[in-house]
Formats: sequence, structure tokens, C-alpha cells
Amino acid sequence: MPETMVAEVMAELAALEDPKMRQANEKRGDDHGVNLSKLRAVAKKLKTQQELAVRLWATGDTAARLVALLICRPKAFGREELDTMLRQARAPKVHDWLVNYVVKKSPHAEELRVAWSADSDPVVASAGWALTSERVAKKPEGLDLSGLLDVIEAEMKDAPDRLQWAMNQALATIGIEHAEHRARALDIGERLEVLKDYPTPPNCTSPFAPTWINEIVRRKEG
Repeated sequence: MPETMVAEVMAELAALEDPKMRQANEKRGDDHGVNLSKLRAVAKKLKTQQELAVRLWATGDTAARLVALLICRPKAFGREELDTMLRQARAPKVHDWLVNYVVKKSPHAEELRVAWSADSDPVVASAGWALTSERVAKKPEGLDLSGLLDVIEAEMKDAPDRLQWAMNQALATIGIEHAEHRARALDIGERLEVLKDYPTPPNCTSPFAPTWINEIVRRKEG
């Protein structure tokens, strides 16, 4: 593949750069200034191109990496490759898209879930917990839900922000999807009070687990 293609994509992304958007994104730790709808349009035009995706990822540029995650073939990456990519993905949006758009579709997802959940790096561990939430909702067979609640109860309160957020999502998912564990999930949420005062826009559900669980259960049963 000619290097000019990488250069063309980088030039297109540079032309879409908006200083105000970069300023807003940087407050969340995302060092890029490209509107995500426009970025998705760039990716849609490129379609699936695994080799280009690998080269764009290698630039280290956040916007280029987001495009790479949209045009790659998730099943083409090996386990070690995905592990390396996750450890390189420090921008929250890149981390989020890598887990949700690529790793969740990978045949290595379960193996990585187990490994990452136990990792000493809280950002890596947060990816493991995100994969755990997915499994709690879609394929809970074989998971020790009581054991997961034990870990959440013991560790979530003092966990760093991104890991805390991912553990809280797992807590809410267990409470929503598994009625037999709902009372305990609600109790843990009430006692730990994690994200209780999180600013929530009107018409949005609070991430505070008891509120989140009760609202989604009400909608499902209503």
C-alpha cells in the first residue's frame, strides 16, 4: 500500500481539525479536534482496509487511530496485538472504541477479559470490566456473579476513575439483568454511593447504580 494513502487520510483529518472541539475534547483526555460524525464519514468513504488501519494506528495520532478502529477487521488482530493496542490506547475515546468495536468482536475477547480484569494497570483493568459487563448481559453462563459482586463491593469505592466507572457499569448490569442478585446490587450501590452526585442532564439516566438499575428495570417491566 502506498504511503501516500496514509498521508492523504492524515491531511483530510488535519483539514477537519476544529480548535474549539479540541479544547472540549482535551478536558476529557481526548487529544483530537475532529467532529466524530465527520470522522465517521471519512471512515465510511475508506470502507474496510485492514492494512491501512494498521498503518493509521501506528501513527499514534488519536484521530487517525479512531479511523483505524472503524475500518479494520476486528478478527484479523491476534491476542498479543490487541493487548499491545489497548496499552497504547491512553485516550479514553480510543480505548472505548477499541474495546467496543474491535475486542468485543474478537475470538480472543474472553481470554483478554480475564487477563485484563486482573491487570495492575487500572486503565487496562477497566477494559476487562467493560468486557465483563458485556458478558453479564449476553452470556452469563459460567460467570460467578456473586464473586463479581464481592470484588465490586471491596474495591469499587477506592478505584481510580475509569476503573470505578467500569466496575459501576458491571454492578448495574448485574442488577438489571439478574433479578436474583438485584437486591444485593442495589444494597452495594446505596452503601458505596459511587457516582451518586454525578451531574446528569435532563432526560438521561443517572449512572448511580441504584437509580440506573431501578429505571431500566421499570422500563423493561413497564
